[in-house]
Amino acid sequence: MQGRLSAWLVKHGIIHRSLGFDYQGIEALQIKPEDWHSIAVILYVYGYNYLRSQCAYDVAPGGLLASVYHLTRIEDGVDQPEEVCIKVFAPRSNPKIPSVFWVWKTVDFQERESYDMLGIYYDNHPRLKRILMPESWIGWPLRKDYIAPNFYELQNAH
Repeated sequence: MQGRLSAWLVKHGIIHRSLGFDYQGIEALQIKPEDWHSIAVILYVYGYNYLRSQCAYDVAPGGLLASVYHLTRIEDGVDQPEEVCIKVFAPRSNPKIPSVFWVWKTVDFQERESYDMLGIYYDNHPRLKRILMPESWIGWPLRKDYIAPNFYELQNAH
């Protein structure tokens, strides 16, 4: 079943894939990485003026990485704001997704955390660097194929 936003995007010739609805009835859409920034601007102009959250996950070992955006239309006099979930998938061999920092500044630390934990590179992010792990950390701890260093062996190697 196609949701209201998906129908509007189709009407205006904007390429995407409907992923249906989640358990709360929130419409979910898949956007290609190369289309994400321009569609983000369109969604902002359409009224999705609040980025509630951004997160990322590893779909499967050796598979795609996903960056997920939860957007809300905040309007005066509306009791139940319209929400949408956007998923942008990237290959783990070159996980590049355009940053939407210049559209929704609230994504700043969230994209940095996704970079730090999964190694997704957010193109044009103004301060993309590790936020939780030390700068010297090697690897991406939340990837399903990540092999954690053996700290006991490192500690006793001296």
